Amino acid sequence: MVRVSTEVWIRMVAAAVLAAGLASPGVEAQQSNGGDPPGTMAAYAASIFSAEPSSTENGLTLLLPIGARAVGMGRAVTAQRGTESAFWNPAGLARIENGRFLVLRGDHLAGEATALSLLLARQPLGTLTFSYQLLDLGDQDFVDKDQNVLGTVSFRDHLGIVSFASQVLPWLDTGLNFKVFQTRMTCRGQCTDSGVTGTTYFLDAGFLAIPLQALPLRLGVMVAHLGPDLQLINAEQADPLPTRLRVAATYEVLNHFFDREDMELWATAELEDRFRDLGSPVLYLGAEFMAGRGDQVFLRAGYGQGQTGQPAGMAVGLGIHYQQFEIGVGKALSSTSLLDESEPVQVTFGVIF
Repeated sequence: MVRVSTEVWIRMVAAAVLAAGLASPGVEAQQSNGGDPPGTMAAYAASIFSAEPSSTENGLTLLLPIGARAVGMGRAVTAQRGTESAFWNPAGLARIENGRFLVLRGDHLAGEATALSLLLARQPLGTLTFSYQLLDLGDQDFVDKDQNVLGTVSFRDHLGIVSFASQVLPWLDTGLNFKVFQTRMTCRGQCTDSGVTGTTYFLDAGFLAIPLQALPLRLGVMVAHLGPDLQLINAEQADPLPTRLRVAATYEVLNHFFDREDMELWATAELEDRFRDLGSPVLYLGAEFMAGRGDQVFLRAGYGQGQTGQPAGMAVGLGIHYQQFEIGVGKALSSTSLLDESEPVQVTFGVIF
């Protein structure tokens, strides 16, 4: 049996998008694997995924960051409340007062991500949110053994999310995401079949707690991407999703120095670990300074240790809330392990209704 190496697949796709040549650009269309007919997309997919049998997780693109606030705070947002929480900890949606429509855009080194999110707030019942993300991982030539181009292979990931969050106690918020994830490899040109598609369903579950009413301290815990294995080629080559456990604490520090309600500074520390193999946590640190009441300005900064295929180091961000509009930008300042280039800017735009 040949194991699927999704990590290698992400590196190859990123190389194809950026024309950087990190992976072999000429995978032969005639290579066959596991009985698949030569020239089919299943054989092509198997030839890619068999490059390095090192990864034991599938759907690693689910770990790519989305949202200007999350990126600007170095991903340390599990204990934060906010409109981007459907993509992080759904419990952070519980106390939103007004409905919103968000557009989130991020040009990762691995591809271009575009997300939409509709938030429907009905307090004190809670918040219902519908979100969708398209990750365009780029195109790659489909060639035969003589390097003749037969067609173009496109890589796309689709993610749909239905979120519900509610304040169950004065000090406790809970949230749940139901997600549908589909990764698709399609071919245009002289292809013998339509492509390879893998679909799975999974959950995120989290909560936010204020354990001590006398202190501005919030704790956040969540499990992300908990569900069945993702099958791309056949049942034998199905691998588990990148399920993660996240634990975070955030504290408002300015109250010790100033007695002002129009200024806040939240400092956050977060640990993330593999849910099925605990023991190698990754540390994220973040800070967000807010000034203003009605119209507000947010300054953000963060730091992450990083992990395979993800950026490590500093991040910065800026947010503005003006009347019925919200806009944020965030950028990781360090390079990824894929290429010696920094991550592009992430943008979030929201309309309040």
